[in-house]
This record gives sequence, C-alpha cells and structure tokens, in this order.
Amino acid sequence: MLEKLMYPFDSAYILKKRKALKRELTANIENNNITTLVKRIAILGGSTTHDILEILDLFLLNYGIKAEFYECEYAQYWNDIVFANNHLVQFKPDLIFIHTTSRNITDFPSVLDSKEKVEERLYNQFSHFELMWNKAFELFHCPIIQNNFEQPFFRLLGNKDSSDIHGKVNFTSRLNQKIYEYAQTHENFYINDINYISSCYGLQKWSDPFYYHMYKYAMCLEAIPEFAFNLANIIKSIYGKNKKAIVSDLDNTLWGGVVSEDGADNIEIGQETATGQLFAEFQSYLKAHKDLGILLTVNSKNDKENALAGLNRPDSVLKSDDFIVIKSNWNSKDINFKEIASELNIGTDSMVFIDDNPVEREIVKKQIPDSTVPEMSKPENYINVLDRNGFFEVTQFSEDDLKRNEMYKANAERARQETSFKNYEDFLLSLEMKAEIKAFSPLYMNRIAQLTNKSNQFNLTTLRCSQADIERVANDKNYITLYGKLLDKFGDNGVVSITFGHIDEKDKSAFHIDLYLMSCRVLKRDMECAMMDALIKECIKKNIKTIYGYYYPTAKNKMVENFYSQFDFEKINEDSSGNTIWKYSIKDEYTDRNKVISICN
Repeated sequence: MLEKLMYPFDSAYILKKRKALKRELTANIENNNITTLVKRIAILGGSTTHDILEILDLFLLNYGIKAEFYECEYAQYWNDIVFANNHLVQFKPDLIFIHTTSRNITDFPSVLDSKEKVEERLYNQFSHFELMWNKAFELFHCPIIQNNFEQPFFRLLGNKDSSDIHGKVNFTSRLNQKIYEYAQTHENFYINDINYISSCYGLQKWSDPFYYHMYKYAMCLEAIPEFAFNLANIIKSIYGKNKKAIVSDLDNTLWGGVVSEDGADNIEIGQETATGQLFAEFQSYLKAHKDLGILLTVNSKNDKENALAGLNRPDSVLKSDDFIVIKSNWNSKDINFKEIASELNIGTDSMVFIDDNPVEREIVKKQIPDSTVPEMSKPENYINVLDRNGFFEVTQFSEDDLKRNEMYKANAERARQETSFKNYEDFLLSLEMKAEIKAFSPLYMNRIAQLTNKSNQFNLTTLRCSQADIERVANDKNYITLYGKLLDKFGDNGVVSITFGHIDEKDKSAFHIDLYLMSCRVLKRDMECAMMDALIKECIKKNIKTIYGYYYPTAKNKMVENFYSQFDFEKINEDSSGNTIWKYSIKDEYTDRNKVISICN
C-alpha cells in the first residue's frame, strides 16, 4: 500500500498528483505481480462526480481493487435506475454508489407548514429514494452504497432548527433516520456516512457554496479525497480487503513508559494521570475491536515476564488473555511479525503493526513490504489514526466474528494436543469432529460472502462474491451450493468451507465447480474430503456424469494447485499462466474419502 494514500494524507497533494499516483500504483501492481479484483462500479450522482471517480479509483487500486466505472449524466441518478437506462443495464454493475447530498433534498419544509404538511414532505422525500433503491435491487441484485445527508450549511431558526419540525436540521436528521431504518432491514445496502465525515472536516468549509454554484460540486474540492477515502473503505470491506489482526508494541504504545526500566508499578496506565487515561482509552478501543473479532497480538522487545506484569496490572484494560499471540523477546520485530502471521495462519498483508517507535515501524515496512504500518507518533492521536484509516471497516457482521478469538485459542489447544499423538489419523479421530454440510441457507449468507472474500490460501478459483451474488446463486436451480460447518470437542469452528458450481447449459450431465474454498483455520482436518464427498453425491442426485474443476494460481494459493488430483480428477488442460482444468467421471459407486468426520443430517 502507498503510504501517501493512508490517513492522515495530504488532500491537496493527491488532487494535484492523481495521475502520477495512478502510474505508481499500476507499476507496483504489475512489477510485484499483485492479484487485483476487477469490479464494475456505477457512480450515480446528484452533483458533479468525475473528480470523486478519479480519486476513488486511486484508493481502490491501493486496496488491490481495479475498478471499471459507469458515471451517469449530471443529476440523472434517479432516472438512470427508475427508467432502467440501457447503458447502465448493459454495464451490469457489481456495485452501485448513489452520490446524493443535502443539495438533493428538494422538499424541505417551510415555517408556514402545518405538522401534517411537514410529515407529508418527509414521506414524499424518503419515498423518492426508497423507490429508486427497490428498483435498483430488482434490476441489478448488487450492493448499493447510499450517502446519508450532511447537515445544511445554515440554520434559519438558529439553535431551534434542530428541535423544531420546520427546521432544516431537524428534517435532515429525521430523513437520515428513515434511511438508517431502511438499511437495518435490507441486506446489501450500506450507508456512506458523509454526515459524520463532513462534521469532522468542518461543515462550513465542506459546504462552501462557491464550489456548488461554480462547478456543481456538493463539497469543496479539497474535501473530495476525504470523501473518496471513506467510500473506498466501504467498498474494500464489501470485497474482503479488511485487515484481520493488530500487532501491537507495548512500551509507549499500550502504556506510558518502559516496563523493563520503570517496572510494572511505575508505567502510566489507568485513571491516576492524564497520560495514563490516554493509554487506558486506547486499550479500551483495541479491546472493543477484539469484540468485533479482530485478533490482538503483541510484538515487543521485552522479557516476557515484564510484558505480562504490565498487562496484568489491575488497572490495565487489556490482559494477557486478550491476546492470541504474545511475542515478547529481543528478536527483530519483523521476525516476530512474520512468526505471528505464521502462527495465526494468515498473511502478513492481513495485519496492522502499531508501534510508537519510527525506527521499528520502518524496519517492518522495509522487511515486509505488504505489511500495513500506520504513523503512530502521538498517543493522543492513536485512536484517530486507526479509526480514520478504516482498516477494520464493518459492512457485515456475523456470529462467527464474535467467536473468532475463541476459535483461534481453541486452534492453539488443538495444536498442543496434536503433538501427543504419534498417528495423525488417531489425532483427528480424537477431536470428535462433526460437520453440517447443506445447501446455502439464509442463516449463513453473511458468513458465506465473508469467506469468499477472506479465504486466499485454500481457494481454487479466488472468486470474490458479495452477499447479493451468494443470494443469486442460492436461488438459481442450475446451481449446486454447499456450506460446511465444523464442530469438535474444543468448540464450534463455524462455517469454514463453501463450494458452488453450475450445471452446463448445453450438456445437462456436466457440472462446473465455480468456487471451492476452505478457511485455513481448519486445514489438514479432512474437511475438504467431507465437502467433496457431499458435492459428488449431490451431482449424482442430479444425474451428472462429469465434473469439471478449475484452478487459477495466485501468489497465495499454491498449496491447492494439485488439489483435484487427490480426488482422482484428471488434468485436461494447462495454459502458460498455470491455469488448469480438471475432469472427474463419476463412477457407478462412490467411496467416501472422509474417514474422520461425522456428518450431521
């Protein structure tokens, strides 16, 4: 990732150097053979959007998303959807962004209106948008991102504008609330919170009327990078580009002072001093991320007993049990960083390194180029830097997210138990594993979509799907879909594997596997065998005779390049890029490959 495009960034620089930055990003992708997602994004604006498009393009490229854009004519956002503009229909967007602002509220109340008239205006204004959203879902079955409304830049009634039903501030707040209620009841509908972003930026500066009347910009020019960055975070989250773990230093990062020199009793943490309060607030912020399912780890140059003494002080918000991995030693921090990634079985590009020391940050950045290392210079800014960077932007939230830390701790216990068995199959049997393997269920659509965007190593085609994509496939009779949920004596691993594919349109006896993936946290437990057994049996039920499997290599999925061969698939094609096609002819009798997992009905 380009550091110039991480928060805090220089908006004026980005606007001026946008073309040079795009060349730099493109060269980096090509030179390092970085796999990008290609997504078609429709931008439908109620004001001028071209600069937004260009800056959004930069931030998405920085996240590894290569966007193809459709941009509607000026202020034609509603007509393009409601009257199904043919160019938009042919574009087939993967995602729609609707860029409307308070400038597009056309039915503000008058002080002369009765209460009933104000309510009518509110109903009509919301219905205008609701009709468009419903039509968009009906036509395109894709995620929709909608701006909420920033507050108006003047208050006719002064402070009473917020409480009186005739006030623009009151009307805007109530309209926003109706949008939030729509979002709560509609999957794949996301809010781009410009009400918050504009208030952080400064509403008077953000809403400078000069830019609207001169260029029809709904915000001042220099606010566009802030706006586009916030929007890009939503999009990258939808497509699984969020980070998974925090790798944190201790001294002067989680507490004030150096524990090995000052002693655990003398570090600053807690409510006794202003500095201690700062660090306690930051620890509380990190602990809240743990509750979201973000993995917390420690990477510190300290004797471990000193580190534990600091963490286990009564006034420390974070305790040693809150961390999945604690690396407290005198190794170089880049070495510890890599070891943490290995123990968690996630990529180094999935972790955020936070450290107050600029030298340590630079070492990790240089030695691990795909690491994410924000500028953590002042404790009073720690929360703001992490929060505004949107590393962990929440667009979907599943039950598995709440259990993730417990799942990883259980994995560590499984690893410890494995060492006590001489025979690996005996170890697997000792886990007492049970699997639920069924067709996609509404209960798990959220988690299934998450898995398609998070699983990299055990992902044969690296297809990325939004929840709307998953729902479309689940409702198509020409598809076979399966999810796999795994439990064992240590706990519930949740939904850990999915596969789906389609029946050939011309040859109904042929089936093509579009996606086959598994979470790396259940590697080497024969879940892949249980899933393949279930898939082949479903194919037999539908009188399918031949199954075709596909493998598309990436920098991360080499471990599955010969996956199909273990199931007696025959490789029938391989191109110069290493893409392979495999064929399996279903026999009259099929023998299960899974011998260690009980399948629940």
